[in-house]
Amino acid sequence: MKTFTESMLNQCRKYMFNFFDYLPTKYKASSRDWQVRNFVWAFKDGKCAISAAQLVAKKIREQYGNEASDIVFACIPASSQRKNEIRYKQFSEEVARLSGAVSAYDHITVEGERLAIHESKSGKHVNNVQVVNFDKEFFKGKKVLVFDDVITRGYSYARFACHLETLGASVLGGMFLARTLFV
Repeated sequence: MKTFTESMLNQCRKYMFNFFDYLPTKYKASSRDWQVRNFVWAFKDGKCAISAAQLVAKKIREQYGNEASDIVFACIPASSQRKNEIRYKQFSEEVARLSGAVSAYDHITVEGERLAIHESKSGKHVNNVQVVNFDKEFFKGKKVLVFDDVITRGYSYARFACHLETLGASVLGGMFLARTLFV
């Protein structure tokens, strides 16, 4: 079990918003649950970046209004640079265009692959190790809204948010396509 530090717990007390509830495949699902699963899986494959960006940008505008232009939108990187590009490049650009926020996509890069267990249509799979590089000067003094596709317990979000704050950023909170349900 991953351990949360007090700083990480503080990140989880900030603004958190998810659009959908995600029911893992080990549970019997309704047609709505399957719609959410398919949307999340399609997003991970880069197939619905525009529709997801429209949802997210609309919520950013509702939540932050004109202050959205002062916010940096930073996605927690996928498990490899290739997957990160597929999942987040077009999505981040579109969220920034529609909301007025600044995309952090070009200021975070991924080397290698991290150990990650992810669920997909074909089952679960494990990846290797990953190094995430940050443009430290870019984040200094910025207000950042963190995004991830699915939040389960919040560990990845909290660790990423804490790291951004060590670079001098001020994390406003997190936004997620879906939150994993435990039944």
